[in-house]
This record gives sequence, structure tokens and C-alpha cells, in this order.
Amino acid sequence: MRELAVGLATALREEVVPDLGGHAGREHAGAGAGGDVTFAIDERAESYMERFLGERAPDVAFYSEDRGLVSPGGSPEWVMVVDPIDGTRPAMAGFEGACVSVAASPLGDGEPTFADVHVGCIVEIKSGRSFVAERGKGVQPTTGLSANTDVTRMFWAYGLRGRPVRRVAEVLGELIDSSSVGGGTFDLGSATYDMTRVVTGQLDAYVEPGSRMIADVPAVREEFERIGDGVVLNNSPYDLAAAVLVCEEAGAIVTDAYGESLGPRKLLGSGADFQVSCVTACTPELHARIVAELEPGSNGCAKK
Repeated sequence: MRELAVGLATALREEVVPDLGGHAGREHAGAGAGGDVTFAIDERAESYMERFLGERAPDVAFYSEDRGLVSPGGSPEWVMVVDPIDGTRPAMAGFEGACVSVAASPLGDGEPTFADVHVGCIVEIKSGRSFVAERGKGVQPTTGLSANTDVTRMFWAYGLRGRPVRRVAEVLGELIDSSSVGGGTFDLGSATYDMTRVVTGQLDAYVEPGSRMIADVPAVREEFERIGDGVVLNNSPYDLAAAVLVCEEAGAIVTDAYGESLGPRKLLGSGADFQVSCVTACTPELHARIVAELEPGSNGCAKK
């Protein structure tokens, strides 16, 4: 599975890198299983992935952003969870923050969880840099996390694509204000890229509270749906499956926005019922301080 995951991620990168920054890739080609826009560059990557797996691993199921779950006949033992381009918009602009994300999990009873992910492979599309993790065996290449524990000196990223900015700002405002001078805040356009920046030591944390906001203050779901053209566009499992394993094997702390493990969360699915919030941090102390700040109700995200 490691060889298959690395082979698929590398081949996908080679397939789409010639179109990086090309305007033709910005054409709309429909909508994916999770409701997000499928751009032409997404469709090209998804079609290539389907052909690759059909030829190289016809007995392996896969779940992707645009195809959903595709299972061969019989009883497949493994499923590949693939986001062929995590960071489509940075890819279309020719920026660095776009990655191929591939995770492999035993399929078991058909409802695997994050804890079942055995292999995770992430390849940066522009640079070709890769991260490969196997559960319990670490990550390659070996990396050095930041040792920061101070929120005021924190370099960190969050995502605003498809989220109501004013509501998210109410939740993240104190963290942004306290770190924007002594540290740095970024929206880089890809959860996978953000989380692997924690692994490289370039960032101290990645924070995405969207699903917790809806759980704590259900009234804000309407705002998420308005921005998302009728659907909620927080992180789905395919966005995070490989990155969570890579970060954990590197020694980072990864949970949802309540501070709870993502391990029990279902791996296969799209849409609001499957989406997950995420806090990734370089140290337990910094992680705890970030989570303590995330109180959507008390931070006023429900106010009109």
C-alpha cells in the first residue's frame, strides 16, 4: 500500500504540474460529491486517478473528492482516500500551496476511521517535495517541529474558502490579534499544505473551527450554506486523511476544535455530516492554548 500510495501521488503530480497556473484549468466542470466546484484541472486529475487505479490496482476501492466511493466487484480489502488536488485555487494561480493527498486504509466493515489509516503520502505539486508516513513507523523525510508554546509568537494558518468570514473572524479574532505582530497569520489555500508546514517547522499551527461553529451555534449553518451555494464547505475526511497521519507521525498534536482525537471519525464521506474541524500544533502547550480560545458561542459568531 505504501508503494501504491506513493506511486499514485507522484503520478498525479506529474499529470497536473504542466497545467499549474494555466487559465484553462479554471473552467467549471460541475460539482464534486462534497458540493464544491469541480474545476477543469480537478476533473483531469480525477480522471487520471481513476485510470491509474483501474490499471495498477483494480481490486482496491477508492474515495475521492469528486467521485465519492468507487468500489470494484467482490470484497476489496483496501481503500485509497484521495484528494488529487488539495488547494485547487492555489494550483490554478500557480502558487506553491497545492498538494496531492493519498491515504490508504483497510476497508474492513466498510466504515473505516481516521485511526485505520495505515499510509499517508503528500506530494507538493509545484516543488515535487513529498511526505510519506506509515502508522507507527514515523514520517520521511524526518523533520524538526517548532518548539513554540507562546500564542503571541505563533506563526499559523487558517482557511476561509467557502466560510463566512465575519463569523470565522469572531471565533479566531483573539488568536489573530494576539499573534499578527509578534508572530504571523496566513491563509494559504490548502489544509494539507498548511498542516505539512507544521511538520517542516515553518508554521506552529493550523486552525480550522468551521464544523465546531455549526455544532455549537446551529444558526450559523445558514451562513455557511449561503457562502457555499447551498452546501457547507468545511474540511472533509479526504482533505485531512493523509495529513493527519503525517503530522501525528512527525510528533505534532492533531485534534478537532474541541481537543478531541480525530481517530474515531469516519473516513469515507462528504458533506456536513462527515466534515471535521481541526487544530494541529507543534507542542501540547500551544495546542491547549489554541483550543481554549475556540468558543464559538461566547466569541459571538452567532451575533447578527
